[in-house]
Amino acid sequence: MSVHCPVNMYLILQIMKITFIGAVQQVTGSKHLIETADGKKILLDCGIFQGKGLETDAMNRNLPFDPADIDHILLTHAHIDHSGLIPYMYHLGFRGSVVCTNATRDLCSIMLADSGHIQESDTHTFNKKRRRQGKPAVEPLYTPEDARKSLELFIGVAYNRKFNIDENLSLQFTNTGHMLGSAVVNLSVKEDGKTIRIAYTGDIGRPYNRLLSPPAPFPQADYLITESTYGNRLHPPLQNAEEELLRVVRETCVVKKGKLIIPSFAIGRTQELVLVLNNYFNEGKLPRVPIYVDSPLAVNATEIFRLHSECFNQEVLDVMENDPDPFGFGSLHYIRKASESKSLNSSDAPMVIISASGMMEAGRVKHHLANNLSDPRNTVLAVGYCAKGTLGDRIVRGDKEVSIFGNIHPVRADIESIEAFSGHGDYKEMADFLEYQDKDQLKQIFLVHGETDAAQAYRNYLANRGFQQVSIPVTGQEFLLT
Repeated sequence: MSVHCPVNMYLILQIMKITFIGAVQQVTGSKHLIETADGKKILLDCGIFQGKGLETDAMNRNLPFDPADIDHILLTHAHIDHSGLIPYMYHLGFRGSVVCTNATRDLCSIMLADSGHIQESDTHTFNKKRRRQGKPAVEPLYTPEDARKSLELFIGVAYNRKFNIDENLSLQFTNTGHMLGSAVVNLSVKEDGKTIRIAYTGDIGRPYNRLLSPPAPFPQADYLITESTYGNRLHPPLQNAEEELLRVVRETCVVKKGKLIIPSFAIGRTQELVLVLNNYFNEGKLPRVPIYVDSPLAVNATEIFRLHSECFNQEVLDVMENDPDPFGFGSLHYIRKASESKSLNSSDAPMVIISASGMMEAGRVKHHLANNLSDPRNTVLAVGYCAKGTLGDRIVRGDKEVSIFGNIHPVRADIESIEAFSGHGDYKEMADFLEYQDKDQLKQIFLVHGETDAAQAYRNYLANRGFQQVSIPVTGQEFLLT
């Protein structure tokens, strides 16, 4: 089993250890550092902290390790809370390899550059306020150029293929069904004539996804690191979610004649929403109102989706045989230009706007919220998890006013939430996924990527299902892996 012990004992024993740095009793900033006995430093994910705008700046800048010392980053998927700090690592001297699935590599090619633009834009807005206060300007965390250069370090590996990093390290990616290219990192480390097996699930999808293949069995591990986002909640049925979406569209756009704002991750969630609306359009059930996907990133991502049919479920593959574009229909419009995005806010006509980001922390959706939150004709529909402290969390939990770009906006629009569109499995679905493992061979399970109450509830549930030695690390906690 793993043992928590001081660093000086580690230096004497020269035993592999893991340090939990981010997404520990919270759901952003995923990063966990493995240090092998022979001195290799491996980072599992490299995510950015989100939740309080630039208040999290120090958390992202102040790393407890030197990026130049990291040999490898093993990436579970492309969401920014798992990948978004890679350009910053590059900026500070990281020149190791970033190993991930092929689809994750392709998505990162657009998502990291987009994140760099957001860093620059948010910093520009923040510096305007600082200048008025007589304070010095701050630099963005990283730039789009940092993002582009960091892509030179990426290595794409197919699902289920064994990849030898060196003579002592090998890995295999297996599908988690969370987003395009998402995977369990199955890492094998040879030390002193034995092999230690570590599985890191990243985020776990649901048994059925409207787009993706379901989570797949993964190789047996000695140590398992796994998420607990919905460790205390069960999702409603998927069919109910689709019917609820149609209801909200009708009530907002037909009855109230207002705007429906759907903050959504540009990758995966947006394509899933479009697919559902496309089906309703084909069935003649969708109200004839314009629907806008206001995200250049989502437009580019849809093209990447078409390149990776290996990630799709059979139902979508069957549709694509007869419909060359399941992500488009008559009243759907994809928007790239900022001028077109701004024009939506000057219109009083009923419409649906799907815009990034899902937690409402960045991107064009913040402008749509600033312009539409105070109108009771409008509705904001959350379709995924919003981490504590994010703008999305404050809106969904019922705050009467919120700050956006430094200005206070009263919340008079209706606020709705449909959790069944979440890409995360609930506690039963996550535990079912872990049943692929032989419980007697698991030395330790570490729960990450979940708020404290969710992680504790999930630990109790796992114990009731026979999983033993389940730990909930705290930030900076170290464990020896023997």
